[in-house]
Order: sequence, then C-alpha cells, then structure tokens
Amino acid sequence: MTIVDERTAAAPAAPRPQLRPARESGGANERAGWVVYTILGTTTLVFIAPFYYMLVAASRPMAEMNVFPPPLLPGDDLFANIATAVQQQNIGLALWNSLVVSTTVTVATVLLCTLAGFAFGKLRFRGRNVLFGITLGTMMIPPTLAVVPLYSIMADLGLAGTLPSVILPSLCTAFGVFFMRQYLVQALPDELLEAARVDGATSLRTFWSVVLPIARPGAAVLAMLTFMTAWNDFFWPVITLNSTNPTVQVALNNLGSGYVPDTAVIMAGTLVGTLPVLVVFLLLGRQIVSGIMAGAVKG
Repeated sequence: MTIVDERTAAAPAAPRPQLRPARESGGANERAGWVVYTILGTTTLVFIAPFYYMLVAASRPMAEMNVFPPPLLPGDDLFANIATAVQQQNIGLALWNSLVVSTTVTVATVLLCTLAGFAFGKLRFRGRNVLFGITLGTMMIPPTLAVVPLYSIMADLGLAGTLPSVILPSLCTAFGVFFMRQYLVQALPDELLEAARVDGATSLRTFWSVVLPIARPGAAVLAMLTFMTAWNDFFWPVITLNSTNPTVQVALNNLGSGYVPDTAVIMAGTLVGTLPVLVVFLLLGRQIVSGIMAGAVKG
C-alpha cells in the first residue's frame, strides 16, 4: 500500500517559464540590423558615386559635361574617347609598365617585409630593438628629401629613365616591416616555432612552411596596399621616367593637353587606368576580409 504525504499531494505544481515570442526578442536586433545596413548602403553609394560619374564623363563629349545640370546617364562615346586617349598617349605601354612595376614591387615587398617582420617579431638576436627603431625612424623622413640623392644614385648606375629606377627604391618599406611584424606577433604562436625547431627545421624552412601560411591574410592586405601605392605613384616616376617610357600616372598627366583640357578624354584614360586596381581588389578581397576578421577576433 502506497502512502502519500499530504503536504506533497497538496503542493501545487511549479509554473512553467513562459518563453517570449521570437518577434519580441529579436525586434531590437532587427531594427539595429536595418540601421546598420542603411548606413552601409548609404556609405557605399557615396563612394561609388565618383566612379559612376567618371564613367558618365568618359562616355560623353566634353561639351555635354559642361552644361548645367550635367547628364547623369552614360553616353555612346566611351570607346571613341578611349581611342582618342590611346592616340594621344601610349596607354598600352603605360599599363604594361605600371603592371610590371606594381607587380614586382608588391611581390618583393610582401616577401621581404614578411621575412623582416618575422625576424623582428619572433627571432632573438643582438641589436634587434635598435635596428627596428632605426627602421621606424626612416618613416619620419619626408620622401621629398631623398629625391635628389636618389636620382643621383640612379644616374650613376645608368638606370635613370628606366623601370628599374622606379622599382629598386620601393622593394621594401618600413611600413610593411612594421605591419607584418605586428601581425605575426599576434597571429603566430611561439609553440609552432618551437615544434619546428624540435623537428630540425632551419629558420628559412620554418619561414617558408610555417610563417608564410599563417601570414597570408596579413600579406594580402599589405599586397593590396602596396599595389595601389605603386600603381598610383606619380611623384617619383614623373622625375625619373620620360614621356616615351611612362607609367599610367605619367601618361594620364599628359592627356587632354591643350588650351582647354578635354575632360572626357582624361576621364576615359583614368577609367582605363583604374580597372586593374579594381581587378586586384576583387582577387584579394576575400583575403583582406579574412585578415580583418583575424585581427578582430581573439582566442
């Protein structure tokens, strides 16, 4: 016979916790999401507007762009204006020269700066802090102060007027060394380096097999910044190169020359010169986002 305690039998059942509807709990997040997307969309339109207007200006005659209000839709003269730009300046040679300079500088900068950043960040050697301080100190020197001695060196080497005179001074940068050093200090665990040393790997072998794969997101960001800087560089190439062997920026400087500059031709040449940078960004965009997320997430 089962005996039931009266207090237990009389005790009411505990009430179940009531769950809030999903709409009520997520309403604030949804409103915040719409606000964020609205701000991002507006910012995107603000940054895309100049590129769109460049396309409009490059596809219409100059007379139509001088009226008020200016046209807002592309015209039919894009290829004609590009052909005029190619006739005025050797745009094909300029694109090739800029591609050679930017690619060479980007590859060399990424490799050398990653190697130097690995040495300054993870290796122990005498004078490391002093050398790193001197490297950072060079960032405080204005580039214009080095123009005269740098041109004298290139002239003595017989490189003035050639592409190597643009490439050699930019093979390694202090900013790149600092950037990769800071990235590897955070992203590269010391345990991996110790494991590589236990396995008998040399420093170069460790750099090639361990450091480079981990440094890939940061290297992609540095590659994008370096490519854009080398592609858009105007000050040094216009000094050391001549009009018969120009880069894109030097060739664009001579477009639309005359008493009244032809803005349509200038915009057409600028549009052609901007496309390679957009292609590089599309190719490295995923790595750049990965590098940003790797720096934003800890653990």
